[in-house]
Amino acid sequence: MKVFARSVGIGLLCEHILVTSNKNIKILLNYVIGPLVFCLLAWSIYQQLLRQNNWKTSLQHAWQVLSGAEWWKVFLAMALMLVNWGLESRKWQLVIRRVQDLSFMQSAKAVFTGTTLGFFTPNRIGEYVGRILYLDEGKRIQAISLTIVCSMGQLLVTWWAGIGGILYLQAYGNTELLHTFAGLWMKLVLYIAIVAAVILTLFYFRLAGLVRWVEKIPRLRKPVSYVRVLDSLNATILFRILSLSVLRYSVFMGQYYLLFDVFDVHVTAAQVVGAVSVIFLVLSIVPSIAVITDLGVRWKVGIEVVQIFDNNITGILATSLAIWIINLVIPALIGSLLILGIKLFNSRK
Repeated sequence: MKVFARSVGIGLLCEHILVTSNKNIKILLNYVIGPLVFCLLAWSIYQQLLRQNNWKTSLQHAWQVLSGAEWWKVFLAMALMLVNWGLESRKWQLVIRRVQDLSFMQSAKAVFTGTTLGFFTPNRIGEYVGRILYLDEGKRIQAISLTIVCSMGQLLVTWWAGIGGILYLQAYGNTELLHTFAGLWMKLVLYIAIVAAVILTLFYFRLAGLVRWVEKIPRLRKPVSYVRVLDSLNATILFRILSLSVLRYSVFMGQYYLLFDVFDVHVTAAQVVGAVSVIFLVLSIVPSIAVITDLGVRWKVGIEVVQIFDNNITGILATSLAIWIINLVIPALIGSLLILGIKLFNSRK
């Protein structure tokens, strides 16, 4: 029910904004918002770095690596960023066909633009708004619900992998650290994640049935009309979304493995998967805004989890910073430039 309310609420707000603005606002937003967002994004990134105590050390470490013999691993991690967002673009293209056909390039532009708007909103909820800007009017509300389904698929992979990661850390991690506060919060996160993952799994594979059930309630028939498109998502499509989500998750792991090696954090492939899956799990649960708190949360969680296997704090910080820049900052900057080409408002005759 909350997913339906969230979908309809966001969609109605977007449609209201898009329809009611006058010609002057159209010109202003179509030709000014791109450069403005780009400048605001660059300034906010700089401010967030200044708020972190160890940012200079991490940047110096990163620069030494780029000028050293292992620079190619950093560039490989950057290339994997394109694979990462390419998989997300394909996933969204696949699901959005229920309301409108988009080329892969259009889907990629929508995903990058969503990343930009998500950078300024809690838990990147602005991604929904950024993506639907590339769709025709009248189809945007339905697209919100489909976009949420994509997010649900990625969240399912994150939560189940995180549960496995916590169990791995408890079995093979530093026993002394696991008996401290770190061990206590991991147990708490484990119980919460198991309950949430089971509920979300049931919900994910019963979307069509849920839509039909809610339609029987007279007061909810009109709101449900906006998400009736979910009824067209059969098990085949849902499994394809999950498969692409697993592939994307594997790309994340590959990036972390490369960068941990670059910054002298000595962990095995299994330890990378175990530790990073817990980091992603915590990041998906803790409310954050990428432009304000995301980097700090990543640093704190990364230190708490990865030091179970290796206590190279500087290397952990440098890796977290590099991942944040590669997977969030660079795509957000790309999206801010793509906003220039969006016709947010269609001119009316």
